[in-house]
Amino acid sequence: MNKLKKYIVMNRIMALISFLFVFSFVSCEDVVNLDLETGETKLVIDAEIIWKKGTAGNEQTIKISKTASYYSGSTPKVSGAQVRVENSNGDVFTFNETEAGVYKCTNFVPVIDMDYKLFINAEGQTYTAAEKLTSAAPINKIEQKIVPDFGGEDTIELTFYYSDPADEKNYYVTDYQSEFLIYPEYEITDDEFYNGNEISTRYSHEDMKAGNTVIITHRGVSKNFFNYWKLILEASSSNPFSVPPGNIRGNIVNNSDASNYALGYFRLCEADVKSYVVQ
Repeated sequence: MNKLKKYIVMNRIMALISFLFVFSFVSCEDVVNLDLETGETKLVIDAEIIWKKGTAGNEQTIKISKTASYYSGSTPKVSGAQVRVENSNGDVFTFNETEAGVYKCTNFVPVIDMDYKLFINAEGQTYTAAEKLTSAAPINKIEQKIVPDFGGEDTIELTFYYSDPADEKNYYVTDYQSEFLIYPEYEITDDEFYNGNEISTRYSHEDMKAGNTVIITHRGVSKNFFNYWKLILEASSSNPFSVPPGNIRGNIVNNSDASNYALGYFRLCEADVKSYVVQ
């Protein structure tokens, strides 16, 4: 099992903010603004079709925005786009704009292992992407125990279990959300050494305490999206002041101008969502 637990990319930004705060406090009088290089503006397409077990999966959302400079303080939303998804049977699902940059569909039909294709026309450019809807092994149970940490204090640890399907390669992306987290924490897992067996995944946090509610979203994902997310997690764990070698490319293609690619990844995931109250 290849397992990597990292914070999302926003943690790099939070680390930078913390550094600036400390620096300005020590200087007492001077406010320091770093002269950061502004890259080329890119379209950002947040297109996750997620079918939560126990739901019809008919309501889905796609968000479109643009990259912005570090000090801008806001994310530009992209309005007026035409967004649709088609499956391999020729069924068309239209996403209508409900607020600036937010496009929703209320009649989507999710089918495991079905091929889907995304079509977006935004600001005179046409974007497409293709992906298969991947199943997720359901969570069988969640356990809790107390473990010592390196500082000598006890830490609460949650472990959830799921039965990996045999005779197939499976990849998973899990996120954890709770009131003690500013942003979700992510973990990726595959069944390289545990194919067909029960897999256990552990989660702990120094601020987790009794009474907290932890929401676990456990997704089945494609190999390509697994590798894409792995690159993001590895980049987010590096030095917050380092410059990545380049933008991490997803599967969305600009058919009008290949060099003007969009950021983001069109993915379709079945997911098991569990809410656990820490004891």
